[in-house]
Amino acid sequence: MPSAEDTSVHQERADVRPTHQDEVAAAGSELIGGRSGRWARLGSTALTPVGAVALVAIGMFALGMVQKLPCYNWAWFRGAGSQYTHACYSDIPHLYSGRGFADGLVPYFDRLPGDMQFLEYPVLTGVFMQVAAWLTPGGSLQEQEQAYWLVNAGMLMICTAVIAVCVARTHRRRPWDGLLVALAPAFALTATINWDLLAVALTAAAMLMWSRSRPLAFGILIGLATAAKLYPILLLGPAFVLCWRAGRWREFGAAALGAAGSWLVVNLPVMTFAPEGWKKFYTFSQERSIDFGSFWLVITQRTGESIDVSTVNTVSTLVTVGLCAAIGVLTLTAPRRPRFAQLAFLVVAVFILVNKVYSPQYVLWLIPLAALAKPRWRDFLIWQACEVLYFLGIWMYLAYTTSGDKHQGLPTEGYQLAIVLHLLGTLYLCAVVVRDILMPERDEVRRDGSDDPSGGVLDGAEDVFVLAHLVESGSARRDAAEAEGPRVEWGSAGAPAAD
Repeated sequence: MPSAEDTSVHQERADVRPTHQDEVAAAGSELIGGRSGRWARLGSTALTPVGAVALVAIGMFALGMVQKLPCYNWAWFRGAGSQYTHACYSDIPHLYSGRGFADGLVPYFDRLPGDMQFLEYPVLTGVFMQVAAWLTPGGSLQEQEQAYWLVNAGMLMICTAVIAVCVARTHRRRPWDGLLVALAPAFALTATINWDLLAVALTAAAMLMWSRSRPLAFGILIGLATAAKLYPILLLGPAFVLCWRAGRWREFGAAALGAAGSWLVVNLPVMTFAPEGWKKFYTFSQERSIDFGSFWLVITQRTGESIDVSTVNTVSTLVTVGLCAAIGVLTLTAPRRPRFAQLAFLVVAVFILVNKVYSPQYVLWLIPLAALAKPRWRDFLIWQACEVLYFLGIWMYLAYTTSGDKHQGLPTEGYQLAIVLHLLGTLYLCAVVVRDILMPERDEVRRDGSDDPSGGVLDGAEDVFVLAHLVESGSARRDAAEAEGPRVEWGSAGAPAAD
């Protein structure tokens, strides 16, 4: 019978160490003494890999707060341009007074002065904002706005820890992939711009529940996340098509019912007693014109021609549906059923790429999904570099537009280049994920013979429905191409790595 020490070592060895598989991770580890050795016993002390990831994430979040200090001290309150030149803008302090929280107005129920008659956020985000307002102490308006941002930052830091823990635990044998989230520069820079981290945390928790074969809990959390932000509902699409291929209809039904039920529990009271305020988020989303960050803005600026909002809505919807349908076909024709995280990343990326607006904090939606879909540092950092450049680009462009005759900042052509970089970076990451789906031997997660560590009931399940003739045609081509090389045998721990 093995000793406790032997069991501990064996258990640790089962975890995948990125410094032994990823050249960028190995090079980066030189900053802390090099990659882990053969007899390293990570997790045998109080600081486990998951705990280390959470601490790093909190540390990076704190650095992001420090980056906002010029605005916290004065730039939010002394003219618009300075908060852009310091790249430290946040919606949070401005909306404290702009959406009636400073005056004690109740979101959705009380009408706001000005053009925005009601709060334009989903209900659960509105609750989050209201709780932070209740926790904000009195004082001058500036002091209240500063305190409101600090309270929200504290609550969002909790969301950050939840995201880091959930991502680190979703793939049981790959906890260190959570460092992709914890160290993502775009995460730290955008975390306190808005309230998106609430929905991101709920979505990350939902992904963890799915990986643990708890579809009802997954659905409940997806419903809550959708009550905070619209995009999480998209994850039911990948769940549907994957369950279709695996014949797991009961599990999908539980997820769908859980999502609908939890969304209604949150929304129904406001829908019933404040219908005008409740629908403001949906009407605002529909009526919103072409805005920052989208390829639509590049088109209108380059051509000088405006595009009707209804046309943009229709085209965006049709393109999104068409691309999601293409992802569905890819799922049913891939040589091996794609991993859930891969499809989740792709559908959210499609939504972001086609949307008529791309606020810089939207990158937060993708970061946890990207870490699970493509846990390779080189590809992840290429994408992050593009997003950081876009983050700087939008603020420098706004500085340019608010500087008057001084023309300080980034002109229109420069901002268009920043938009294109964001689009190309996201498309690049989508391309490598699709490549991994079509060539699963290239997938880092599957190199050791794993199937779908984030798949839960789908992990290792047999296929029930595939588009057989397309799969057979593709398999024949792959067999010919791989005749001289090794192939991954799913479920075999000794499967060879493919470069």
